[in-house]
Amino acid sequence: MSLVYQKRLRGWRFKLFNLCLGFGHALVIFNAGAYIAMLPRVAGGLGVPPSFATWTQTDYMIALALAFPVGGWLARRFGEYRPFVAAFLAFALASFLCAYCTAFYGYLAGRIVLGFAGGLTLPLGQALLLKEYPDRRKSLGIGIWSLFTLTPFTFGPPLGGWIADNLGWRWLFWLNIPAALAIAGIVGALLYRRGHRRSWQRFDSVGFILSVMLVFALQTLLNQGNDWDWTNSAYIKGLIALIGALLMYWVVWELHVRRPFLDIRLFAHRNFSIGVFILFTGFLYFQGLLSLLIVQLQLAFGYSSWEAGLVFLPMAICAKPMASVLHEIVKRCDARLLASANLLGFAATYFWLSRFDDPDSFAQLFWPKLLEGACLGSFFVPMTALLLHGLPAERQWRALELANLLRIAAGAIGIAVQGIVLYRRAPQHLTRFAENHGAFELSDHPALATLNALGFAEPAALTKYAKLAGRDAVLHAMNDAFWMAGCVFVGMAALVWFAHPTRTPVKVSVEQELRRETQELLAEEA
Repeated sequence: MSLVYQKRLRGWRFKLFNLCLGFGHALVIFNAGAYIAMLPRVAGGLGVPPSFATWTQTDYMIALALAFPVGGWLARRFGEYRPFVAAFLAFALASFLCAYCTAFYGYLAGRIVLGFAGGLTLPLGQALLLKEYPDRRKSLGIGIWSLFTLTPFTFGPPLGGWIADNLGWRWLFWLNIPAALAIAGIVGALLYRRGHRRSWQRFDSVGFILSVMLVFALQTLLNQGNDWDWTNSAYIKGLIALIGALLMYWVVWELHVRRPFLDIRLFAHRNFSIGVFILFTGFLYFQGLLSLLIVQLQLAFGYSSWEAGLVFLPMAICAKPMASVLHEIVKRCDARLLASANLLGFAATYFWLSRFDDPDSFAQLFWPKLLEGACLGSFFVPMTALLLHGLPAERQWRALELANLLRIAAGAIGIAVQGIVLYRRAPQHLTRFAENHGAFELSDHPALATLNALGFAEPAALTKYAKLAGRDAVLHAMNDAFWMAGCVFVGMAALVWFAHPTRTPVKVSVEQELRRETQELLAEEA
């Protein structure tokens, strides 16, 4: 059977191909955003505590992160379309497992496979799309692809909440199955017999296995630390020892192998180290606080999944327009200035949110979330320019693989970390409340008098009052988390000035411009 090289699609096939790849990209990213609004219902449906439901999201994101470098190697070894089709078939199979499975650990395994399969499709899909465009029109392909990047994530929570409230949370997976099979079938048919000149590059299987063990062990520690009481558990102490041993062995291995799974030698470059640190920490707080707020609005304040998801809809207004504007501004401006302004914008957002004191007031969340959307849209472009500055072209793709893996993993770590903050701070606020309101003072408290006037008997009024005190403690703990995030972002806004200035050459070739745009777009994935 002969193979066909460099034969681009034309006419309706080309349009259908664009539509399928864009829809597939949106499907994977939508699953990451929509699931957050479903977490309380997932916990109820599986009969597990909310912390275990969070585990199903964090492990999904860890698998998504690990798939990025693997996708790049598969593309070089087998071409893009065969692994892409296989990944969507695995995505459909994992969706069926998640929709059907009632046991927690079986469901968790399905979520991990779903995340890994989805993560493979992100770099493969982008490479497939750009190959079908001639050089003079690749910028158009990049623009089309960018439409399907930030938008599905920002619209994900409200749509996911609607699905959970009206259809049931498992319908997210039932809907995935026909969509994923259709994408795999159509793309496979359109690119049938498409050839590829293989690159016989060795895969660092030991580095990959060590990376998988390390990040999943760390995530398990963060997920289960609260449940096992941290230092009072031999299991947790054993996990800490395992993580320390794996980290040392992984670093030694990756530094000495010729083609490592992750090129950690890149951290010798100052701009890359600073850029990746800010990218990691920024996404840790953004994703963690997003999950914390959307879950607690449901658990503590009585929002439905749909109502909690709507809180994040304002982010969609400014996210994509700001990203489009920054793509042009970064060509003419020092990325440090843009990054510092962006980080100060995030700091202002979180200081603003730390004053949230009325869970029933949508306006208190609307305007900060509108600003946060603008900051999210302007976050990735200057960070990408900063961390890639000074790196030779042949190392920039490896740098993006490492940066993307750490950024997505940071989102998973952030969800667990903010759960720890809530776990620690809420009891402290409740204890402080109890210290300031003694048993004798409560009998004359205006809130109790109001509850009695509403018809509550004294025991019922005290029970209701205790629930309100617990809700207030959660609110104060969330405000503490937002305030700490604001302080961290102020520090990062200062740190960015320790990087070398980025100066774009006056004359840039078309090839260099396309590579820069593609790299910026890849940094926004998931």
